[in-house]
Amino acid sequence: MANSLAALFAALLVAGCAAEPPRTDPVEQRAAAPAVEAPAEESRQENQAAVQRSLPSMPRRTFTVAAVGDMMLGTDYPENHLPDDDGVSFLAEVAPILRDADLTVGNLEGVMIDGGTPRKECKNPRACYLFRTPSRYSTYYVDAGFDILSLANNHARDFGEEGRTETMKNLDAAGILHSGREGDFATTVVAGLDVAFIAFAVTLNSNLLLDYDIAGETVRQFAQTHDIVLVSFHGGAEGRDMTRLPFAEETYYGEMRGDVVRFARAMVDAGADLVVGHGPHVVRAMERYKDRLIAYSLGNFATYYGISVEGIKGVAPILVVTLDEAGRFVEGKIHSTVQLRPAGPSIDPDNQALVLMRNLSVQDFATPGLEFRDDGRVLPAERHVRPHSVFSRGN
Repeated sequence: MANSLAALFAALLVAGCAAEPPRTDPVEQRAAAPAVEAPAEESRQENQAAVQRSLPSMPRRTFTVAAVGDMMLGTDYPENHLPDDDGVSFLAEVAPILRDADLTVGNLEGVMIDGGTPRKECKNPRACYLFRTPSRYSTYYVDAGFDILSLANNHARDFGEEGRTETMKNLDAAGILHSGREGDFATTVVAGLDVAFIAFAVTLNSNLLLDYDIAGETVRQFAQTHDIVLVSFHGGAEGRDMTRLPFAEETYYGEMRGDVVRFARAMVDAGADLVVGHGPHVVRAMERYKDRLIAYSLGNFATYYGISVEGIKGVAPILVVTLDEAGRFVEGKIHSTVQLRPAGPSIDPDNQALVLMRNLSVQDFATPGLEFRDDGRVLPAERHVRPHSVFSRGN
């Protein structure tokens, strides 16, 4: 009996063990489960790029600046050298281009006052002139589309600081901004962007071009508080033979006229977004430096009797520049003009300004970072930087 019970118990034990599912260690279970791999970093970046490409691209905000060189619409001192129609139509042919830009700037030679006593002493009559334009001529600048005028040049003080002060008042009354006297800066809003305009010259009581450090600090301060900083300068030697950049300090009848390449590039380094020059009375080269455009001289644009416009001295551009919201150069357009007296600036069918500026840019910089097209368009282009040994200031 005992043997039968023992056999029965053994059978039940075997059957119970067979019914229990096999046990597996939890660690072994986790190891055996199929692994879910995290996507590789490059796959993640590709996915993000694909999503970005699928989104509609947001166009960059841009605006246009029209810039011209020297202007003096006529003087009534010491004799009457005003246009026959009192200047009413002097800018008529070019006004549509000037008005079309979002912001239009130029350099006003002389003073715009009625009466007054000259303060400028002429040590060398061959290189000394006095310009006084009636205050009513401010209306012509307004009608032509000018928003800001530079009063930083060697003729702004022909009738002393009193004459420049009166000019500033007359421009204020006409609604035209100005910069030039030391501490005088123009600020405005264009396309929703805060824009500063600073004009420099080599002359007394002006924002001084020759003090490169102070000029750079001034630009740097405005760049910290404004979206766009525009710089105008009146510098470089004068004359028909002064089209080439010397890459050195220039003088004219013993007066220091600055190293304009050093100055312009230093202003860009400090935060300027567009630099335009005038003063030599002829056009000079342009370059794209750190994605910013520098035009070294825009020549004589609208100068009635008193300033020579013979030959290339009468050739000048209306330079229209498109900048993006960061101040980078997007594209430009050179509208070539020529002065054939007694007419004012007229569109030049021979495009002499374009041809001159294109040739000079290549001669001075080899690769100026710009492509000059026959229709006047100027586009960014690849730039091969020359060794610093080529120029005194490098390129």
